[in-house]
Amino acid sequence: MVAAAVVVGLGIGFVFAGSSDTLARGTQIGGVDVGGLSSKKATALLERRADRLATVPVAFTVGDRTFRLTPKELGVSADWAGAVQEAERNGGGFGPVRGYRRLELRFSPADLTPAVRSYDAAVTYELGRIARAVDRPHREARLVRHGLHVTAEPAATGRVLAREQARQVIVAALASFSRQPIELPVRVDRPRVTAASLAGAERLANRVLSAPVTLTLGPTRWRLPRYRLAPMLALPQAPGQGLRLAGAAADAYFARLASRVDRKPKDATWRPTAGGGIELVDAVPGVTLDVPRSAAAVIAAAERPQARTAALVVQSEQPERTTAAARAMGITGVVGTYETIYGGEANRIHNVQLVARLVDGKLIAPGAIFSFNKATGERSAAKGFLEAPVIINGELQTGLGGGVCQVSTTVFNAAYEAGLRITDRTNHSLYISHYPLGRDATVDYPDVDLKFVNDTPHWLLLRTFVGSSSLTVTLYGAPQHRRVETETQPLRTVAPPAVEKHPDPSLPAGKKEVVDDGTPATTTSVHRRVYAPDGSLLSDETWVSNYVSQPKIVDVGTKKAKKKKAKSAANGDAAKPGATTTTATETTPAATAGSPPPTTTAPASAAG
Repeated sequence: MVAAAVVVGLGIGFVFAGSSDTLARGTQIGGVDVGGLSSKKATALLERRADRLATVPVAFTVGDRTFRLTPKELGVSADWAGAVQEAERNGGGFGPVRGYRRLELRFSPADLTPAVRSYDAAVTYELGRIARAVDRPHREARLVRHGLHVTAEPAATGRVLAREQARQVIVAALASFSRQPIELPVRVDRPRVTAASLAGAERLANRVLSAPVTLTLGPTRWRLPRYRLAPMLALPQAPGQGLRLAGAAADAYFARLASRVDRKPKDATWRPTAGGGIELVDAVPGVTLDVPRSAAAVIAAAERPQARTAALVVQSEQPERTTAAARAMGITGVVGTYETIYGGEANRIHNVQLVARLVDGKLIAPGAIFSFNKATGERSAAKGFLEAPVIINGELQTGLGGGVCQVSTTVFNAAYEAGLRITDRTNHSLYISHYPLGRDATVDYPDVDLKFVNDTPHWLLLRTFVGSSSLTVTLYGAPQHRRVETETQPLRTVAPPAVEKHPDPSLPAGKKEVVDDGTPATTTSVHRRVYAPDGSLLSDETWVSNYVSQPKIVDVGTKKAKKKKAKSAANGDAAKPGATTTTATETTPAATAGSPPPTTTAPASAAG
């Protein structure tokens, strides 16, 4: 029985085995029946169909939009030879085995799908183009303000092209032999925020805008009306977000409010008294509006249906120099003072007043050196200095900052009268009579400076007081009660002025006129002794000042006399015998025997 069954089975297998050179009946590739064809013919048939359809578009639709694409545009091609080889394997084998495989295919035909290739960049580009045309992103529900009322705009569902799925659909459709329209897959883009989820925030926002808010800071009150509050209100755009004040309108409002609330701290300082002394002025703390905390207080008050009052929050800002620190500096009275008279043209007066303001209020620590140049910086046009008379290389000229030395000289004399140690001082190159003899002090930024040391145990405060025609410099500190003794040597001539002769064609030849008598080179010295209250000698210094001469200017005539016509002796015009002509001459006096040559300690260029 078993043997008979085996024989029957083998017979059936051989009956349906068919030829191994052809594909099994019922074989389909890409929807095309290729059963009974040889592998070569089946491959040729499939490739011919694909070639004919390479430029025939497939219509892809999304809603009412249609997009036509061809296999050639996207570089889509199928591996038909590979699909035929797979079909051979499915219906192949030895004798009866092949028969049973082919018998199975008759009852269950197989449609093979070939492997497909495409040009990815082209497919990606087309997907982007389609997505831009069909995507309709969702719209979240949101709160919007219309005047003084807030409403919720409803959400809207959107649609978005399912790109990865659409890629597979497009490539597969273009590789097939069908040209039926294909619907591309899309996904629903649902909103996350709905009008219902914003209902609570909507009610709260309308409560905020229902009435004005009162702001308080101590006894001061401000009214924040609804129309000002509305544009400052930042509405929440998601559930759980709170209301807040933000944006350009809020920034502008709180900036204006801060300008009325903020108060800069004031350092402790000193104020001269009517009696010539000085008194301490207490420091004043500053106040700064804390904008974030104040804005939070305002919105919290506005969310309440009643008691809509918000207390502004401020921060205290301490001054750099407190009253206690200023008191510890020991500035209680006058240490030294001096006054000089000034005048001249308007530019010079302007410069005097400007540089006096630059040094005014300078504090000098115990043991510290005061530098005039450091205190004022460069005297430049950018700082407001003007052209005025100035001594340059021993000559009076016009230069930027003329008049500055009026202030430096006054500062020098205030320190001199205070008995302070002066470490750097230079006299002018020319003698200036309106300054105290031998006690002028020139400066020229940055090389020529005036410096003195605060050799007292307490701080010094330098103040300048500019009147209509006088300048007073006062050094305040702890009065030292020093005694200053001064011996000033008379101004002594050390060399006569040089003579400069200038030809003058308007004067007759040989005639001379003195235009400027000039000034001789001179010298003087100042000897200062400083004593402590107990009589002990603190310092013994001498300052020598040498002033250069200014030349004597003489104009010498060069105009030649006109010649007269000679007259005959008959007319009695013969010259008298023995007559002579004399010409006046000027002798420059020689320097006094034994006098030293003119010298100076002044710089080549110094502002006066």
